[in-house]
Amino acid sequence: MHESLARQNFFYSARQHRASWNGVYLSRSENDKVNKHRSAPALCSHTATAVFQQAKIMNTKDLIRLGVPVGEPIRLAHEFIQNFIAQGNDGAQLEAEIFNIAANPPAFFGDELRAPLARAFYQPAFTPRAELAPWRQWGEGLEAGAVKQMANACALPVAVAGALMPDAHVGYGLPIGGVLATDSFSVIPYAVGVDIACRMKLTVYDRKANTIAGQRDRLANIIESETRFGMGCEFKQRREHDVMDEDWSVSPVTNRLRDKAWAQLGTSGSGNHFVEFGAFTVDAEQAPALGLSNEGPGEYLALLSHSGSRGTGAQVCDFYSKRAMARHAALPKELKHLAWLSLDDADGQEYWAAMNLMGRYAAANHALIHKHIARKLGAHVILDIENHHNFAWKETHEVGGEQREVIVHRKGATPAGAGVLGIIPGSMASPGYVVRGEGSPESLTSASHGAGRVMSRTKAMQSFTWSAVRKELAAAGVELLSAGLDEVPGVYKDIAQVMAAQTDLVDVLGRFDPKLVKMCPAGDRAED
Repeated sequence: MHESLARQNFFYSARQHRASWNGVYLSRSENDKVNKHRSAPALCSHTATAVFQQAKIMNTKDLIRLGVPVGEPIRLAHEFIQNFIAQGNDGAQLEAEIFNIAANPPAFFGDELRAPLARAFYQPAFTPRAELAPWRQWGEGLEAGAVKQMANACALPVAVAGALMPDAHVGYGLPIGGVLATDSFSVIPYAVGVDIACRMKLTVYDRKANTIAGQRDRLANIIESETRFGMGCEFKQRREHDVMDEDWSVSPVTNRLRDKAWAQLGTSGSGNHFVEFGAFTVDAEQAPALGLSNEGPGEYLALLSHSGSRGTGAQVCDFYSKRAMARHAALPKELKHLAWLSLDDADGQEYWAAMNLMGRYAAANHALIHKHIARKLGAHVILDIENHHNFAWKETHEVGGEQREVIVHRKGATPAGAGVLGIIPGSMASPGYVVRGEGSPESLTSASHGAGRVMSRTKAMQSFTWSAVRKELAAAGVELLSAGLDEVPGVYKDIAQVMAAQTDLVDVLGRFDPKLVKMCPAGDRAED
């Protein structure tokens, strides 16, 4: 077919069906332009060449005229043009190049120069699945909105399987407590979460827990001097860790924010982030399973922390979730925050590398908190356990009777593979637990990440008073150094009920009871 005629038919098809590959519909004025284009005489090749020799580079109007959808595809088209010219190609061929990519995007998926633009073109409108990906929930009376979000996630074309934990509540896109397996090429930034690699770390010392009562002031001073909480917080003298020597140029976000991340190294955020001293209890039966055969059963002094990748992790989520949403503009409103990136594309590869870097950075934050506190305390560490609960992993699971490589997103969910140790905290006045995973296939080897909220932060501020909360904490033997009223015990579910709902997912090996709690003071926006 003559190129000019092919172009006419292509534009007519776009006008007739009122759709583009990126879900962007032609306006009335654009339709008029298309009709005018169809009736115009075909441009001969030497005329097009003359035009491009004069213009040298195409502008946005030219790209829209060629059928490039507005938004991310336009950006990628400009990027393609720059790279095309930079490689010494003839600018006079640009119109034909872009037209050919638009006419048959899959033909260019293997072309390094043209693939990013081709994939931006080839974005079918969202089509609901014939049936949801299989999923199951644990626990009774879960928040209806959270259950609906889980079902929505399982309607995604890239979804493979899902699970909803007993601490679930509403989040952005995937609910908190949601577990979603996607195909092995798709990652969803909002299914990982805003606070990438939010995690737990428990250190148990060679000190008996009964020493806490006589050393409360000293322990409080240690926490106050060796931790920092809140948005933008940092130490006057920067902490040191090998993570800052890694390659932070894996994404433009981490590259730009490396210095900020270093300034915040070893600090904690706001919201539900905490550092607390408490009593860790282990019995004679479970002590050997934790490597405490020599120490034996008893109650030990321990330190528990909960926080993530700070402001840098949040910026990574924001940047790449917007990229994902631009690529999947046709997703309905309720699925907008579940837009995914392909690991075959640059954006997906950058996000994956940045997410993993944020995982190591979050681990470094915890490592420094525990290292400096142990040094100040002068105690020996006899047990050290940690785990992410806002992350995505490449794993193999049995789905529909066959083994499949998938990406498992755990957003507020603890990895619970067979024999894997993890930590599930309660509230500031209720126990947390060291657990060992059962490796349940139905839960995608996952468990809850805590007790789970029962109300919003706004409702919490309207529902509680500090006078009543202090009495509750005193009755539990807990001293609170600082926190917001939106993090008091009453905003969380009963951890005993949550644990009872997942006995098939984890075994309890030990118990942690908070005694001295430090959280971000009231006033900062929650970062959890």
